[in-house]
Amino acid sequence: MAFVECNGRIIGYDDSGETALPVMLFAHPLGMSRQVWADVIAKLRGRYRCVCWDLPGHGASAPLDNAVTAHDLAADGQALLAALDISRCTFVGTSIGGVIGQALLLDAPELLDHVVLTNTGAVIGTAEAWHARAARVRSEGLAQIAPELSQRWFAATYKQNQPAAVAGWTHQLARTDDESYARLCELLANTDFRGKLGGIERPVQLIAGADDPATPVTALAALADELGGAPLATIDNIAHVPPVEDAEALTHCLLHACAAGDGATQPCTYAEGLNTRQSVLGREHVDRATASATSLDAPFQDLITRYAWGELWNNADLPRIQRSLITIAVLAALGRDSELRLHLKTAKHLGVDEAELRQALMHVAIYAGVPAAHHAFRLAKEQGWGVPDTR
Repeated sequence: MAFVECNGRIIGYDDSGETALPVMLFAHPLGMSRQVWADVIAKLRGRYRCVCWDLPGHGASAPLDNAVTAHDLAADGQALLAALDISRCTFVGTSIGGVIGQALLLDAPELLDHVVLTNTGAVIGTAEAWHARAARVRSEGLAQIAPELSQRWFAATYKQNQPAAVAGWTHQLARTDDESYARLCELLANTDFRGKLGGIERPVQLIAGADDPATPVTALAALADELGGAPLATIDNIAHVPPVEDAEALTHCLLHACAAGDGATQPCTYAEGLNTRQSVLGREHVDRATASATSLDAPFQDLITRYAWGELWNNADLPRIQRSLITIAVLAALGRDSELRLHLKTAKHLGVDEAELRQALMHVAIYAGVPAAHHAFRLAKEQGWGVPDTR
């Protein structure tokens, strides 16, 4: 966990995954915390750098002392990205997190590669209901009404099979700052994006919970219409919190949405390939290679940038860690020393660890020959891999 001051408030956040990976930014539901994403983030290891933050008065973030809008919370997300020197991301938001995502689509579309909104709507519930809940929280306190509110989060099967998790999230809700929760209820009362999302050009995937009483499938279908026919997936046997109730299904939807947005029917641009090439190999190396191109090899540089780096390394079907290990093994087997040195050097900042590299080179020994593996081990040590064996 780390902290940053954004727009005059302290925000608690987590930033996991290597900086060379594409970024996924997560916003959690009302009354919960960034920890709802823990299981999803674990499944995205090696594919994405994952950043998640606590909303005001939730988790580790400072409470609110004034009214806020969805655009204010979207500005918090933008400020967090700026503090981490992140210029683009895939955004994932559930419930009020999805409302924040809609505000980002309107306020800062240039930051967004893909957007995945779950269990949300262009408008959620009614203003009267949200104002009534805010008044009740202020008069009774979340500690008193948390057991009632949390029942709407989870489907019956989950409540039956995971009573400890339900109790834990109820406790988390009870610890949330009352005034901050009430002000976010008022935010939802005053937020209505109907008629404002029609010009959105970023790829958006919507996800509904089949058993969600708070934002039913019909609410997501209406949002899909607002977005000009955005695709909508429904996860069975869950209610309002898919990252907790079925992290496996949600992760599958996330990867499918990102792959669909980058699909083979839409050829990758040179700029997209160049960005990936720089993130994996390092800007200095890539700038040097492109700057030294002549009339002879400039078309070749364009080819590898668009296809090797744009189409292949950008594809979400394999994590970049696995692509790095495959590339190292192939280069070692073929004896391509110059490229092998480069990929051995960059593998570390992609998140490859020593045990993974060792196993890849062991496979080279078995399937391509001991001399090739022996040579690759030597080159790896030249690039700083391994520590002296003191046995």
